[in-house]
Amino acid sequence: MAMITKKELIEKAKPLQIKGTSKLKKAELIHAIQIAEGNSACFQTIENCAVVPCLYRDECQPS
Repeated sequence: MAMITKKELIEKAKPLQIKGTSKLKKAELIHAIQIAEGNSACFQTIENCAVVPCLYRDECQPS
């Protein structure tokens, strides 16, 4: 799986009605999306994460 771009994240955030996306850092934007989707803001905060599938896994848990 390829890394997701900030542009793709901004597009993903639109239907979730997340405001100020262009001003957020990539990790902050991913956290905002995770929360808006009803998930925990776990991106890059858990070692040895076992959540699969995850759209952000390649950047979060490098192999």
